[in-house]
Amino acid sequence: MVNEKEAIKKLEKYNQTHIIKILDKIEAEEKKELIDQIMRIDFNQIKDLYENIKVNKNKITGKIKPIESIDKSKLKKAEIERLENLGIREIKNRKYAVVTMAGGQGTRLGFNGPKGTFKLDIGKNGKYIFEILADTLKEAAKNIGEEINWYIMTSKENDNATKKFFEEHNYFDYDKNKINFFSQSTLPLIDKDGKLLIGKDFKIREASDGNGGVYKALKENGMIEDMKKKGINWIFICGVDNIMVKMVDPLFLGMTVDKNVPISSKSIKKNYPEEKVGVFCKRDDKPSIIEYIELSEEMRYAKKEDNDLIYGDANIVSHILNIDAIEKISKEKLDYHLAIKKNAFIDENLKEIIPQEPNSYKFEAFIFDGFKFLDDMAILRVKREEEFSPIKNKEGLDSPETAKEIYCKYWNIK
Repeated sequence: MVNEKEAIKKLEKYNQTHIIKILDKIEAEEKKELIDQIMRIDFNQIKDLYENIKVNKNKITGKIKPIESIDKSKLKKAEIERLENLGIREIKNRKYAVVTMAGGQGTRLGFNGPKGTFKLDIGKNGKYIFEILADTLKEAAKNIGEEINWYIMTSKENDNATKKFFEEHNYFDYDKNKINFFSQSTLPLIDKDGKLLIGKDFKIREASDGNGGVYKALKENGMIEDMKKKGINWIFICGVDNIMVKMVDPLFLGMTVDKNVPISSKSIKKNYPEEKVGVFCKRDDKPSIIEYIELSEEMRYAKKEDNDLIYGDANIVSHILNIDAIEKISKEKLDYHLAIKKNAFIDENLKEIIPQEPNSYKFEAFIFDGFKFLDDMAILRVKREEEFSPIKNKEGLDSPETAKEIYCKYWNIK
């Protein structure tokens, strides 16, 4: 078996010989699937990622400078109207599309399924997250007179379940020809010695490559090509878990067009200097986001003359990029960040080991890791209570309960 010989050579070369012992003990069909997976994986990339852990984890690099934002609440009525008209023109000319990053599971909510299929206790019958997002698009289509192409990024883990969910709910009465599903890539999990983990299904354990994988996924799944054929030039990208997100905002789009920038982002004002959020900045004169842990004490508390924080524009994962920017970033190599997780695996005797402590490394890129490949960006500061209510935790802050409260207050739902 040629592939088996090649797979064994590959495993020996990259010091993954524990997998050879597992290959010897499993059935022919399982062996074939595992060999196919071994041949597909870029072992050199995994080796480099592991080597980088030892050199530097989350090292702060680059010269950090503030970046200015435009405060929506301070715009004059005539300016708002002008920018909105610019945005509406682009939408009516079918140059605008939406990408929702929905590769995550509802595990942290105590829910077994794609996060977008989680049901909130809103209204008489409750509302699914995907349903709320579809309602947003339908409302925009009604107001502007143009149905917008909706691209939904799933993951290997939830792709089938997400597609089935939309079918079962008749695509929430949105034109199914305007909805495109595509799946993000995965990266293998490794233990603290750089060894790949094998699961009880006898496959190498993998996890999604983070929301920064959206650029590559759009390219590899033919979505960039599809957008170009449709004449789409502006793409709004957001996460699935913010039920207050304005996926179609003519003012925001109009500002992007008017400023002639490859990317624009929405921000909200930090509540207080110690709030643990990423904020917009320039890093080596390129657009960037600086994480809370990277901010020095001086930067964290620094204020402008009007008493506003200099580094006070928090990221809410609401971005518009032009098609050229997405294509450019899709060809670049993004930095990966490290998360240490608990993951079960089998040993060389096929016995499943359930770790009590975090035992493995997961690698992921973030969407903002692509910003450094662009020259400029515009930022629109919006009100938190109008546009940001993420669902990340089962209870407490950023939970279904807090999201429901903000959503119902804004839409006046009893």
